[in-house]
Amino acid sequence: MVLKIFFPQCCNRADSGLLVGRWISGHDSAVVLAVIHYPFIPGQVKQYVQQMQAQSGVELSVLGSWSLPKEGQEGMESFLRDLSTIFPQQRWLQIRRQMGKTGFTCEVLNRDQNGIAAQRTVKKEEEEDGDGDAEEKEEEEVIFVHYEQRKVMLSQLHPIESGDAKTDPPSELRQVFQTVALSQPLFFLDKYDDGPLKSTHWQSEGREASIIVELLKQASVPLCLLLSWLLSVWTWICSVRIFNFYPLRFLSTKLSTCVQLSYRTEHMKTLSSPKPAAGHSQFMRKANMLVSVLVDVALGVLLMSWLYRDDHITMLANTLVPAADHVAKELDQLLQWLMGAPAGLKMNRALDQVLGRFFLYHIHLWISYIHLMSPFIEGILWYGGLSACLGLSFALSLLSDMVALFTFHIYCFYVYGARLYCLKIYGLSSLWRLFRGKKWNVLRQRVDSCSYDLDQLFIGTLLFTILLFLLPTTALYYLVFTLLRLVVVLFQGVLHLSVDFINSFPLFAVGLRICRSYRLAEGVKFRVLCDEPGVALHLLMEINPLKVSTVVQTYQTPTYSCYPETRGSPWSRSCSLGSSSTPGGTKPPKAD
Repeated sequence: MVLKIFFPQCCNRADSGLLVGRWISGHDSAVVLAVIHYPFIPGQVKQYVQQMQAQSGVELSVLGSWSLPKEGQEGMESFLRDLSTIFPQQRWLQIRRQMGKTGFTCEVLNRDQNGIAAQRTVKKEEEEDGDGDAEEKEEEEVIFVHYEQRKVMLSQLHPIESGDAKTDPPSELRQVFQTVALSQPLFFLDKYDDGPLKSTHWQSEGREASIIVELLKQASVPLCLLLSWLLSVWTWICSVRIFNFYPLRFLSTKLSTCVQLSYRTEHMKTLSSPKPAAGHSQFMRKANMLVSVLVDVALGVLLMSWLYRDDHITMLANTLVPAADHVAKELDQLLQWLMGAPAGLKMNRALDQVLGRFFLYHIHLWISYIHLMSPFIEGILWYGGLSACLGLSFALSLLSDMVALFTFHIYCFYVYGARLYCLKIYGLSSLWRLFRGKKWNVLRQRVDSCSYDLDQLFIGTLLFTILLFLLPTTALYYLVFTLLRLVVVLFQGVLHLSVDFINSFPLFAVGLRICRSYRLAEGVKFRVLCDEPGVALHLLMEINPLKVSTVVQTYQTPTYSCYPETRGSPWSRSCSLGSSSTPGGTKPPKAD
């Protein structure tokens, strides 16, 4: 039988004393957490272990004794061996290290129901009989696994187990990590404290208390209260009845700025909550939100400082109107080309002239609107640039809304062309079913057989011929304006993906993976430290960090439109039917 002892590296040179730790249930292994130094009173040690067990919730106990011989402590080893009668355990570990040697020697005393050290008695009888083979069979093989206590305490083993329903018991390695992490109250006492007991563990090498951290903790309480009050005021303003009317409610769901504002409001509510994080996942979620907000605001302030320096806003305002005129001129030339014979195609001239003049009239209306608004564009940009102080995501959302506003005529062109094209496509499909003696059953949502008389077939033939010969002209206009609309949609999609990247990317988790990779553990690996004859095998447990891609997938914050699932074939089919302008559109129902 192999007994595994997880031993902290910080205790390798600790003074002689008692080993405090936990036996792993269901596994033949023990975790050493600290060494209580000699001198001590056994009653105080029992009381201290019970107190730490109540605070941490871990089944702590005295595992055995630790001996590091020094001058003037010749009888220390026998004294520590006799302590096994004071601390009754089914197993008592006697670990001893000699100065100048790397390995430890370990003796395991198994106790029977009467509390007698059975293995120790067997060893004496076997030594008297000279039966060395029986002694080797009776002794257990011991493997020491050395670990860095601080890294194991702060690390989180992945995948994270949910505490709702556990079908299988946790593994041995996971129990080791949980034991060290939950035993933090045990690490508040070290060998430098003034008290009856002194111990050695990871924090004995130097406490990590920071005055700045403590001040930030104290200042976070009034800051959270202030944020909660401001959010309550903002929520009350948003709940005013005037904002629930249809036009305002409709605009708030369509404008990217309003959606981003509501999303950040939910983030701030989560961050300002006085309740502490219930687990590792909630803590990482809050930390990622906080870092995301801070980085977003910092980038927004940099953008705002650039906008208001060297009259960049005036330059943008002076460039915007000429750019709109240039776009309108290009659209005018495009429509003139479509009203002729584009690419040598013979179009229906009457329909071509009607559609061309209709779209030219809309372009002239749009240019008149732009020139009417030109005196106010600089003011709009100046006040709109102030939104960058709320974050770069707000500035990008506002830019997306401005692009949608300034390209509204292109959207109107696309809608007009799509409606005409969709009407003709579904008209042709319905008339094609008429020729086959079928019709679309709206109630059953299927195609049923139907008998038509001669007048219906004659009128259907005329309508089918008219729609079929007018289809190329309508399809050409629809194709051109769909491509223009897709250019605008792609640009807005890049802006939306940038906003989603800022909102969802786990900056804190990735920074933790880069700076302190041991905090996010995927597993462990072992390296042989000492394999000398006559000495137990010594292994070093090292933490395998989580991959960066896995970190991003695990701790990515969900957003309102983060990475939508789009498929190319349904979207292309809906575009061919004139029913959608962006991926993810829905197909309108069939109708006769």
